[in-house]
Amino acid sequence: MFRSIRVNIGLAILIALITLFLVRVHNADGSKLAANSPLEGRRLAEAWCKPCHAIEPHMAGTSDQAPGFAAIANRHGTTALSLKVFLKTSHQNMPNLVIAPDQADALANYILSLKTQD
Repeated sequence: MFRSIRVNIGLAILIALITLFLVRVHNADGSKLAANSPLEGRRLAEAWCKPCHAIEPHMAGTSDQAPGFAAIANRHGTTALSLKVFLKTSHQNMPNLVIAPDQADALANYILSLKTQD
C-alpha cells in the first residue's frame, strides 16, 4: 500500500515538472517572453525557489538558511556566470533541480535585476 502511494506521489511530481517545462509563458499582450528574460526568471523563481528564498526585495523567505535573491545579487563577485555555475551544481541544502541552460540564464538575469545601484 505504501509503495503504491509513493509511486503515485512520484508520478504526480513528475507530471507537474513536465507540465512546468511545457507551459509557454506569454505577456499580457499575447507575445511570448524571451526564454532568458528576467520576467521568465521571476516566473521560475516563483515556482521553484520561493518556498525557501525571498525572491523579491523586502520579502521574507521561509528558510533562515536560504539567502534572499536581492542579497545574492548584491554580494561582491556575483555575476551571471557565477550564478549559472551555482544553479547547475548540486548543493547539500538545496533540491537538485534539472535546469536547462536557458532557465539558468533566466534565473541569473532575474537575480541580477535585483542588484541595487551604488
